[in-house]
Amino acid sequence: MPETAAPPRRSSSAWPILFGGIIVTLAFFALLSFFSEEKEPVPEIAFGQLVEDAKAGRVESIVVRGEAITATYVSDGGDPVVKESRLAENVDIVAVLRGEGIALSRAAAPAGGAGVDLEFEENSSSGWSTALTIGLNVVPLLLFGVIIWFFFKQSNRAGSQAGAFGKSHARLVTGGKITVTFDDVAGVDEAKQELTEVVEFLKYPAKFAALGARIPKGILLLGPPGTGKTLLARAVAGEAGVAFFSISGSEFVEMYVGVGASRVRDLFEQAKSNAPCIVFLDEIDAVGRQRGTGLGGSHDEREQTLNQILTEMDGFEAGTNVVVIAATNRPDILDPALVRPGRFDRKVVLDAPDVRGREAILKVHVKGKPLDADVSVEKVARTTPGFTGADLANLVNEAAILAARRDKTVIGMTDFEEAVDRVLAGPERKSRLLSAEERRLTAYHEGGHVVVAHFTAKGERPHKVTIVSRGVAAGYTRFLPAEESHFRTPEMLQDQLCAAMGGHAAEELVFGTASTGPSNDLEQVGRIARAMVKRWGMSARIGPVTFGKTEELVFLGREISETRDYSEETARIIDEEVRALIVQAAARAKAILVEHRDLLDHLAATLLEVETLQGEDLARVLGPGADAEAAGAAPPMAAMRLDAS
Repeated sequence: MPETAAPPRRSSSAWPILFGGIIVTLAFFALLSFFSEEKEPVPEIAFGQLVEDAKAGRVESIVVRGEAITATYVSDGGDPVVKESRLAENVDIVAVLRGEGIALSRAAAPAGGAGVDLEFEENSSSGWSTALTIGLNVVPLLLFGVIIWFFFKQSNRAGSQAGAFGKSHARLVTGGKITVTFDDVAGVDEAKQELTEVVEFLKYPAKFAALGARIPKGILLLGPPGTGKTLLARAVAGEAGVAFFSISGSEFVEMYVGVGASRVRDLFEQAKSNAPCIVFLDEIDAVGRQRGTGLGGSHDEREQTLNQILTEMDGFEAGTNVVVIAATNRPDILDPALVRPGRFDRKVVLDAPDVRGREAILKVHVKGKPLDADVSVEKVARTTPGFTGADLANLVNEAAILAARRDKTVIGMTDFEEAVDRVLAGPERKSRLLSAEERRLTAYHEGGHVVVAHFTAKGERPHKVTIVSRGVAAGYTRFLPAEESHFRTPEMLQDQLCAAMGGHAAEELVFGTASTGPSNDLEQVGRIARAMVKRWGMSARIGPVTFGKTEELVFLGREISETRDYSEETARIIDEEVRALIVQAAARAKAILVEHRDLLDHLAATLLEVETLQGEDLARVLGPGADAEAAGAAPPMAAMRLDAS
């Protein structure tokens, strides 16, 4: 998508050129001055003394160059002596010599009379000397002027760069160049419905103004990473055919105080001059955090930027068709003044899509790609619960890469299955060599998960099991829910705990003790059991009470801190109840494996032979599942607790 961006900054290279030119010029004039000087000093005499010497016959020749006189004296067998003199102003040397009776040629001198060979030469060196003198005087002044001009130019450039430092770095895309529309966004039908009205506002503002309705100032898109917040904002601009300003919240804040606020002012000025338009602020939480929560200059600068955003959003005049769309996955930390009505009038939540949404997203991403006849987009959607739009786009790309790596001309269903495993657990590590005993232990461990899950009433169904290493795992079992649900009952969670303990129980049953392999399973089991007791009130001994105030990252599901609001005695009871749930799940898992030991052995042997089973092949090996009572369904919660000792 074409975007307009600021040209790259160029580093100035004028300094080396300037100083190099100065050095070369000074060196040139120094050489001229050196070569223009006489090697030996010449004695000077007065003009009157020169005339007396000529009258006495001691001068052999006189050469006149302008006002300069060079006289060569008669030698006494040695080197001739040369002396210099100068003519006074308005003095004619010919008249002076003749007046003294001195012949102008030694050959024409009368017997016993004086004579000199008088010559006149053009003063060729006078112009050069004058130019040299002027150059030596003027060039330093010129160099000084060049330096002053250079510094003035640099200061102007620095001033212009300082002015540009406070300009907005938002990328502008004109309406005609945006090709993304609502047809390119799938799985978020409710969000598109909310934003369709914004498109209508931007395209036909008079229609709503006639009824007294005003355009929403701001729309806040909330959702986990990868759910399509940025794509949806571009689609709104594409549908409305208006200009689109895009900038991240981190691009406002700099180490210099006031720069962020200046960029905010410049951004909104550009938006108003290009109205109707959309301003998209990605990761608004970078500058929209609650004020007064930190110390230091960086926080002061961020708060000034936030204050300027609040002021600008309040300053929209009636009829200004500018809509601010912001996106974040941390709405819990935003300042209340930012998210109130009048600034962000609407909050649109984009969550991970359900199976129908995933199917629609996959159809968008596989459009134009060669698919094999056995590819079922619906089946791929069912095998990817919890995937976001970005995950599904990556999944389709990974499948295409795998097909190309295998020199195929179409993308097959096996490529999609492999791509799902690569996204979830990483690529296969067939180069990781395991001993025969380790392969056997892995086969029974993964087989334990599969058999226990197969014979639970409300647990997730095993879809694929492999003993080929992926990522850091020696084996891998993937489950699929019978149907997607947004709530979990105690029975569902108990069956999930039981299936997670299946690998640990299988190792103890077959090998007499468990290895370090189930460590990740035990972490998962402990987390679920503790949440059942402390957060979801699923303990008959404690009752429907929650304990501890937990601070979490919204949409990310990570606990960052917990405020303990219960006593040590309550903490001991919580630990006992958590342990009871885990021990009960382990006992159930072991009982199921003891009852179906033949199936466990058969499944482990098959895995050692073929390494991977999935879908119909796995269902054929497992056979029909037993009913809940035969499989040892979970007892009621009142009878669930075991003796913690």
